[in-house]
Amino acid sequence: MYPQAEQGGKVGLRFLFSLGACLILLLTAAYFFYGLQPVSADLSREEPSAAERGPEDIREEAVAQFTIVKGEGFREIGGALSRRNFIRSLSIFKAYALLVGRAQKFQPGVYELSPAMSVPEIVRLLTTGANGDVLVTIPEGSSLKDIDAMLSEKGVIRSGTLIALRPGAFALEFPELAGTPSLEGLLFPDTYYFTLDVSAESVARRMIENFMRKGMRLIEGEDDWYRTLILASLLEREVATFADRQLVAGVLLKRIKLGMPLQVDATVSYAKCGGGYRGCEEIVATRGDLTLDSPYNTYARRGFPPTPIASPGAHSLRAAAEPAASSYLYYLSARDTKETIFSRTLEEHNMNRAKYL
Repeated sequence: MYPQAEQGGKVGLRFLFSLGACLILLLTAAYFFYGLQPVSADLSREEPSAAERGPEDIREEAVAQFTIVKGEGFREIGGALSRRNFIRSLSIFKAYALLVGRAQKFQPGVYELSPAMSVPEIVRLLTTGANGDVLVTIPEGSSLKDIDAMLSEKGVIRSGTLIALRPGAFALEFPELAGTPSLEGLLFPDTYYFTLDVSAESVARRMIENFMRKGMRLIEGEDDWYRTLILASLLEREVATFADRQLVAGVLLKRIKLGMPLQVDATVSYAKCGGGYRGCEEIVATRGDLTLDSPYNTYARRGFPPTPIASPGAHSLRAAAEPAASSYLYYLSARDTKETIFSRTLEEHNMNRAKYL
């Protein structure tokens, strides 16, 4: 082959290689730029544009709350953004955060995000800080230990600090709490905004204030409001509907009057699960648990347990304050339907046990 032809062939190969490299670089840059764009650009394009819509037709992009918990890294944050469809590409989100030097600067808090936001906008918002509040919903029937776990997982308090508090710390503000042995049942189940890494005292104070405002008014007329609170906590964990809760309240009060043990499975579950229902794999009380040595074992001990076993909601509090009279003395929850089955005699109750359990 002639030297000139060889040289021309090498030049051609170098040109093709350079051209291919440029194309790859352009495609990579285009994909990277595409991945930075808002997800909303992928939504249906059949809808009229903002210019074509009248004021009454303009719809806001879906805005949702996004929470960053203290200690979360940008990889976990990116994964959550991807799962919730706020970003197009997890890889591009992580690459962008690293390129602009913000990968280690994400701030815990509650943010409002929209699929109309680009990756640079999202990264800028999440690294400059939110209002510092976390939205937490405390379900009805949560125990003090459960609430402590939920709040510590969200980064609101340090684990165990809520459990360690005693009602006496709040007795000056809430004289009604004088003499109560525990905060169990006094932290009203509701939805709250809490500042991250706040003191357990501050959290408890807000929840007690909420209880005084929404819960205490339902039971303050009772001769012994704390006993009624305990009863309400049993109803919350045992029975689903308001009408059945009223009937069960009447049954339990009748048992107390007759000197019978309450025999409430939920109190045994509270004892065997160490005061926390979340994550307790053996929450259901079995026959072998009925001899458990605990003041919360209402099969082995008469009377009410020493404290509530959970935070009851308004319906359970009202049912405890307004028990329904009946001829029933026994009840159980059907295994399949969870329906409450009532009985007048032990013989009838045993028949129902064989039928429904």
